Amino acid sequence: MKQDPELERRVRELLSRMSVEEKVGQVVQGDIASVTPEDVRKYRLGSVLAGGNSDPGNDFHATAAQWVALADAFYQASMDTSGGDNAIPVLFGIDAVHGHNNLVGATLFPHNIGLGATRDPELLREIAAATAVEIRATGLDWTFAPTLAVPRDDRWGRTYEGYSEHPEIAALYAGPLVEGLQGKVNSKSFLAPGHVIATAKHFLGDGGTYEGRDQGDARVSEEELRDVQGAGYPPALQAGVQAVMASFSSWNGVKMHGNESLLTEVLKKRMGFDGFVVGDWNAQGQVPGCSNTDCAAAFNAGVDMMMTPDTWKGYYESTLKHVKSGEISMARLDDAVTRILRVKMRAGLFEAPRPSQRPLAGNDNLLGDPKHRAIARRAVRESLVLLKNQGGILPLDPKASVLVAGDGADDIGKQSGGWTLTWQGTGLKPSDFPKAQSIWSGIAEQVAAAGGKATLSVEGKYATKPDVAVVVFGEEPYAEFQGDIKTVAYKPTSTADLDLIKRLKQEGIPVVAVFLSGRPLWVNREINVSDAFVAAWLPGSEGGGVADVLLRDGQGKVAHDFSGKLSYSWPRSAAQTPLNAGQGGDPQFAYGYGLKYGEDGNLAPLSEDPGLDLSAVQSARFFERGALAKGWRLRVAHAGVPAYSTVVAEAKDANVTVTAVDHKAQEDAWRYAWVADGPSSVALVAPDALDLSRETNGDVLLLLTMRIETPTPRETALFVECGDDCAGRVPVGAQLAALPVNQWTSIGMPLKCFAAAGANMGKLTVAAGIESSAGYRLAISEVGYGTVADHVLGCDGP
Repeated sequence: MKQDPELERRVRELLSRMSVEEKVGQVVQGDIASVTPEDVRKYRLGSVLAGGNSDPGNDFHATAAQWVALADAFYQASMDTSGGDNAIPVLFGIDAVHGHNNLVGATLFPHNIGLGATRDPELLREIAAATAVEIRATGLDWTFAPTLAVPRDDRWGRTYEGYSEHPEIAALYAGPLVEGLQGKVNSKSFLAPGHVIATAKHFLGDGGTYEGRDQGDARVSEEELRDVQGAGYPPALQAGVQAVMASFSSWNGVKMHGNESLLTEVLKKRMGFDGFVVGDWNAQGQVPGCSNTDCAAAFNAGVDMMMTPDTWKGYYESTLKHVKSGEISMARLDDAVTRILRVKMRAGLFEAPRPSQRPLAGNDNLLGDPKHRAIARRAVRESLVLLKNQGGILPLDPKASVLVAGDGADDIGKQSGGWTLTWQGTGLKPSDFPKAQSIWSGIAEQVAAAGGKATLSVEGKYATKPDVAVVVFGEEPYAEFQGDIKTVAYKPTSTADLDLIKRLKQEGIPVVAVFLSGRPLWVNREINVSDAFVAAWLPGSEGGGVADVLLRDGQGKVAHDFSGKLSYSWPRSAAQTPLNAGQGGDPQFAYGYGLKYGEDGNLAPLSEDPGLDLSAVQSARFFERGALAKGWRLRVAHAGVPAYSTVVAEAKDANVTVTAVDHKAQEDAWRYAWVADGPSSVALVAPDALDLSRETNGDVLLLLTMRIETPTPRETALFVECGDDCAGRVPVGAQLAALPVNQWTSIGMPLKCFAAAGANMGKLTVAAGIESSAGYRLAISEVGYGTVADHVLGCDGP
């Protein structure tokens, strides 16, 4: 972008009037769950964000008007000059990554992996523009999108956030996406009402993370970093993107938040980026020598605004100290503040009235606007990829009798995936999607209109044999690091979906499989037993788009053909990863594959050899279905004397008795009864030290599904261990005592609580332990980690 001399003069003039305290405030961003308007007024914070689980007043169903009211409160606090400070409007940002996805009722577009299959950059421009309008309806200024990652290992839990494994698609889409969000640079539309500030992320190399580990290490050459991982950034900068988010990850062992060479020398100087670099969620704490509340190194490296959601106050105080001591130079601080003020002025925030007085603000009708939903439905149609069509079974006759089965058929949360209303997209119910349509509903609507018969049965049951079955199944929702997997096998420990399809086939019913996933997965067994197989990715709120393509119209004609092409290579075995175009290998379906109607869709039987031992794949559950995960041990200890076992029959101890009981199935839970005087404990010991540092940095919980059978003693505690003389113990007696007795429920303890209690979460040897005393009894059916629980415990009590 060409700099505006008058705007630059205004920035310099304002900067000259600002105190050191005001300048430091501008480079700090807090989350609305942890920062108030009064905090913004007192500390002159430059920005606030709404994280994946944050809502106004903690109201999950907050309306556009409630969001605008909160935006007004933060804005008015930032503009308050009664204390002699300068009026500098606060920036309010959010992760609107597949539509305005934190808002109930908003349009949910397909996740990026599906959009990559469309090969349609103008569609992406329309999606971005519609998203900007819905963001503006809630009074916000800024989205942390687009993601320009180029995922190279599909085990990565953020694979669906990347448009493709191939850099050509990131480069093709980046410009239209930025222009759709911000408007066209050097035109009257640029950052005008109806547009928002965009963020290119995550700079740089997030998609190249080794072994698909989130927040991991891109062990690649500089050429690959530039030409593959960096492919989307030049067109994004040319389109005028105003913010770039630094990556959590590392490049060859160096954390990006501390990489001055790339953030400052390359991005800002060589590439000429004059907007600001924003950090990711407390990522500064992972830079060597830093903590979440103290990190001069990341700021000096080139991160201009630090995302410190719940640690903002400590970070503000330490940064102010570092500026006054000279560890952070005034020149570096002025550079960062200049960049932030420049973007705020370019966005017209200094001239704009308070959020509620801006165009579009508070208009709930813009959330899920029919025009936006029509764009999303078109995107669903274009994203579907047909992998198999044996005997030309598709398209289906809508006048037929159609059975719709599978647990994804009538589940909008599942078809929308992670980053949907909550961070991980879990714990949602149908009423959370008032303007959306499930895949079942879309099929039923069109079949009914044509005079056919559609029946929904998740289990695949029926009174009258149908002509065809559409089985919708796939991955459960997940987001970053919760979605990391060890192998690209689909549900390696479960064959429930395969068994359903097999049963229908054995009953003489043709089956069309609709597969919901955030990445290509090894599903050869499911493909073999299905007559047709459709990769539907994570289509979002418009399930009718699937029906548009699967079904003929009422006159028997093809209304919408398949047009999607794989933007990721599809694996031939569960061990085949990494697998990328141009790197060799022999994919089951190559990059660019996708059938159309009229083409030969017949497939010879695919190999059902997974290439590895699926029974050895570790899940996020340490104990489930009455058994410990492979290699895990139960430890019972009293007065420091431990006894170990792996099955309930061997768990014999005089201090705590362990017996098998029933929860959902026969003997799928273990009952623990404390019988000896004095404290005793039970604990799950890992086969190898676990690194849960990434999960701890997020909102991940230790989860226990339990039935408390006696009153809980006050001295009861949950604990983890991290080697000799290393543990984190959290008292929970009072909180558990408040829960119902003799009722199955799930409890969650934030992993952060154990870290605060002294545990090193990077080397856990005991992932879960309970300490109590004589007379206590409870049964447990599952132990693991996740993000949703019936009761989330506090670190310091209720």
